[in-house]
Amino acid sequence: MTNDEYQKYSDVVYRYLLSLTHDEALAEEITQETFYQAIKSVNRFDGSCKVTTWLCAIAKNSLYKYYKKNPKHEELQEDHPNEELNEDKFIQKESYLELMKKMHNLDEQTKEIMYLRLFGNLSFKDIGEIMSKSENWARVTFYRGKEKIKKEMNRNG
Repeated sequence: MTNDEYQKYSDVVYRYLLSLTHDEALAEEITQETFYQAIKSVNRFDGSCKVTTWLCAIAKNSLYKYYKKNPKHEELQEDHPNEELNEDKFIQKESYLELMKKMHNLDEQTKEIMYLRLFGNLSFKDIGEIMSKSENWARVTFYRGKEKIKKEMNRNG
């Protein structure tokens, strides 16, 4: 894998991992591990899917391996208490936190699809490939998750 290819794909992999971990340092660390693993196994890439799909699958496996070795890391949450917020930012943050709480209550598959789409900016086709499902399945699952969150937010809002 060349430096140009790394530059081309690393942002997608990083954003995908950040959507799963919500931890910039961990996402960066696993992104590096992903490309290390990709270089080691590049001869097994058969071109049957997009390179980004292949890399995201490696990233997901690398993250799971990391969590197996570091089970306590999943529980750690970074907080930024010194961050100053004006009123608008506070309201936006409260809405964002409420949305994240609702997403957290979704089943694991739906939650992952929501993260991939909203924070990883991946297409439904790419999400379907990552999840070993169809593009339509990813689209429908995302829609149902979105409707479930809307219903919850309207009930509580």
